[in-house]
Amino acid sequence: MDIANQAAGSAIADLTVRKAKFAIGQVVKHRLYPFRGVIFDVDPVFANTEEWLASIPEEVRPRRDQPFYHLLAENKQTTYVAYVSEQNLLPDETGKPVSHPQVPHFFKELKRGHYVSRERALH
Repeated sequence: MDIANQAAGSAIADLTVRKAKFAIGQVVKHRLYPFRGVIFDVDPVFANTEEWLASIPEEVRPRRDQPFYHLLAENKQTTYVAYVSEQNLLPDETGKPVSHPQVPHFFKELKRGHYVSRERALH
């Protein structure tokens, strides 16, 4: 094995991917900001743009080496899609549905505070 391949192998071996704490379909809320949402996708580590990360003030900027969640989110004013680090999420235990208009696209129903995923064809 040449030196470049050894270095690449070592870098891959050193990469630690943590198991996600939250699941697709789970309703969560932000730890600091007043919004909540349902998780529809998970990245095992940060997978957004550098510009997105740099736009967050340094004192509250999340670490990259943790799961990041895609949420169908809502606050009192509007609905939107949010990208949130695991360190900034908590379970939402209200049992209330999320009013985002795209919820029916991803999920069939809310059962005991957790959305049931729709069967979708993979591509």
